[in-house]
Amino acid sequence: MTLRKWFYLFWTTLLIGAVSALITGVILQANDQQFSFLGGNEIGYNILTMLLGGATISVLSQMGFFAYLIVRFIMMGIIRKKWVWDTVQIILVIVAIIDLVILRHNPGDSWLSYSLLPFFMLLAGLAISAWKVKLTNRNGFIPTLFFMTVVTAVEAIPAIRLNTAASTIFMMVPLIASNAWQILILSKVLKTDKEPL
Repeated sequence: MTLRKWFYLFWTTLLIGAVSALITGVILQANDQQFSFLGGNEIGYNILTMLLGGATISVLSQMGFFAYLIVRFIMMGIIRKKWVWDTVQIILVIVAIIDLVILRHNPGDSWLSYSLLPFFMLLAGLAISAWKVKLTNRNGFIPTLFFMTVVTAVEAIPAIRLNTAASTIFMMVPLIASNAWQILILSKVLKTDKEPL
């Protein structure tokens, strides 16, 4: 990874995060007149803050992506057998999906409403993983699924803690878009189809 390749990855991810946040914010505001980002009611203010918010979310996504690459590199050095590391990742995916339901659930509330976010995250993770396999090889499925579910769940903790649908949607759409872009474009940026991610 050269500095030039990293700049390309950084700026394209920043653009994807900002644009997806703007589109999501405009749709949320059109459907809910009470929705305003950071308390602003003027359309120009909201557009600017939505762009900046999306850019910030994309930077968070990039930090998570490079942290995962480092952790993966270290774990592959510690755990020599790939199938063991893959099994650990699958277990962590299951734990993360279950925790997103159980830890957020309030007694007396319907389980269904708390299952929607993990379901869509898992669905997005499976779709992006299948796409990654088409771009590279089958070894990329489990790491991509792990990144798109577990790492995205960790990155989304600020929105999940607020426990409001609008804030969760506003953060999750650019986060998933940024994470998907990075994981899918990595092999092209590095110019290899043998990259296991």
